[in-house]
Amino acid sequence: MNQYEALYIIVASSDEESIKASVEKFKGIVETNGGEVTAIDEWGKKRLAYPIDYKTEGYYVLMSFTSAPEFPKELERNFKIDEAILRYLVTRKEA
Repeated sequence: MNQYEALYIIVASSDEESIKASVEKFKGIVETNGGEVTAIDEWGKKRLAYPIDYKTEGYYVLMSFTSAPEFPKELERNFKIDEAILRYLVTRKEA
């Protein structure tokens, strides 16, 4: 099992319930694929450095988790198909 961090940006124009649902959705994806979420740090709404799809604000979430080495590719696939996600980055943490 490796340690990873996923930083993703949710569309800020979403209501609070849909933001919470997105956070829970990705936490659930990690857990159903045999991983364990160690921390979720919600940074909240922040101004983007540059407009993405004509949006200037995003809701930032940093999720730390452990999983098998094959799983981050599946997580990235789920980030890509979710329209509420503006950007994402999954990185492996050194032990």
